[in-house]
Amino acid sequence: MRYLIIGLGIYGSNLAIDLTNMGHEVIGADVNPSLVESIKDYISTAYIIDSTDELSLSVLPLKNVDLVIVAIGENFGASIKTVAILKKLGVEHIFARAIDKLHESILEGFAIDRILTPEQRAAKDLVHEMGLGSAIESLKIDDDNYILKFAVPDYFIGMKYGSIDFEHTYGMTLVALTRPVSSRNMLGIERRHLQLVDSNDIADTEAAKGDILTCLGTVKSYHDLFRHIEG
Repeated sequence: MRYLIIGLGIYGSNLAIDLTNMGHEVIGADVNPSLVESIKDYISTAYIIDSTDELSLSVLPLKNVDLVIVAIGENFGASIKTVAILKKLGVEHIFARAIDKLHESILEGFAIDRILTPEQRAAKDLVHEMGLGSAIESLKIDDDNYILKFAVPDYFIGMKYGSIDFEHTYGMTLVALTRPVSSRNMLGIERRHLQLVDSNDIADTEAAKGDILTCLGTVKSYHDLFRHIEG
């Protein structure tokens, strides 16, 4: 896909580089020449423009990208004006970053595709991690349900996964199991990586240190799990 990212601060530049590393074409734009200079070698093209100026913004290839992402966060006014001009110019697909609830509420009025709240999401992820007492990776499915990936608790080590009633006892569904394995490359150098355990074999597999569980459940179900095994 082809993306245009307006606003190349910490969030915008990291997003641009990550998308590029995933194989996408990324065009960046910012009013700050030093930010453009620092990223120009890592993405397809970078422009120095004032996105609050309609004439300047119209120079960008707005019709030739799949998605425009307004990553401006600190300058509230610039973010809102940029989105307003993009809508006026007929850009169909827009994501925009919001730094607080007021910013988010105003952006909602433009009926854009998605409002990004990275700071809020990062804070929630940290709260969940601290609350569970275990490092987790999370993907929100809806307001209640998450896909979470976490290391198997020591409490379960040595038990067969088939004997652990995740669904009825904890209200969770075990979606996948991965475990670390070792292999050697052509130079004989050992490396460790995670390997998916066949779903047909999970029930007869004993939980071992280093296993990674991927489960579907609610925040409450994860709290219940760790309260149970720590109680």
